[in-house]
Amino acid sequence: MTDWLGPEEWQALRLSLKVSFWAMLASLPLGLLAAYALSRWRFPGRQLLNLLIHLPLVLPPVVTGYLLLLTLGARAPLGEFLGQFGITFAFRWTGAALAAGIMGFPLMVRAIRLSLDAVDPKLEEAASTLGARPLSRFVTVTLPLIAPGILAGAVLSFAKAMGEFGATITFVSNIPGSTQTLPSAIYAFLQVPGGEASALRLVALSVLIAMGALLLSELLAQRVAKRVAGK
Repeated sequence: MTDWLGPEEWQALRLSLKVSFWAMLASLPLGLLAAYALSRWRFPGRQLLNLLIHLPLVLPPVVTGYLLLLTLGARAPLGEFLGQFGITFAFRWTGAALAAGIMGFPLMVRAIRLSLDAVDPKLEEAASTLGARPLSRFVTVTLPLIAPGILAGAVLSFAKAMGEFGATITFVSNIPGSTQTLPSAIYAFLQVPGGEASALRLVALSVLIAMGALLLSELLAQRVAKRVAGK
C-alpha cells in the first residue's frame, strides 16, 4: 500500500485510522451507558436525552463543528479552562477525534440499544432470583448477549469517523500531518491542479473501508437476529 499511495496520502490514511480508533474507543463506554439508560431506565428527560444523542444525525455537520469551536475553541471559556491543564482540542488531532466521535455516537448508541431491547428480561430476572447483583447480572448475563450489538456499534462508529468531514474541518481545520484526514485530503487534492489521481486513490480506499465496515456490521446484526430467534 505504501507503493500505491504517496507520502501525503499515506499520512492522511494513518491519521484517519488513528482518529477513528480513538473516536470509537472513547465513545464506547458512554455509548454503552447511554444505550442502557434509554433501553432500561425510565426518568424525566429521557426523550430529551434521546433527542440530544441523535441530533448530530440531522444537524449539518458544519453546525456541529462550529458549536464545538464555540465551546472548546482556544478562546472559548471551556477551551481556555481546559487549556490550563494542557488539554487542547481545537486544531489538534484530538479535536478531530472528538468531532468524529460525536458524529458517530448516535449510530453506536442505536446499535447497542437495539441489542439491549432484544434481550429477554426473564433471563436477567432469573439471575436476580439467584442472588446476582445488578452489576454482576449485567456482566455475566446481559453483556455477553449484547456483545455483537456492541461490536456492530463500534464498527459503525469507526466507519462514520473515517468518513467525517464537515464537523472535523470546521473544528480543527485541514492541516497536513496534524488534522488532515482522508476526506480532508481528498478535498485538498481536488483544489490543486493534477491532484485528481491522488484524490481518486483515496476515494477508492474510502469506499473499500466503508463497504468492509458495513458488511461486518450487517454480519453482526444477523448474528443478533439469530440469537433473538433462538437459532
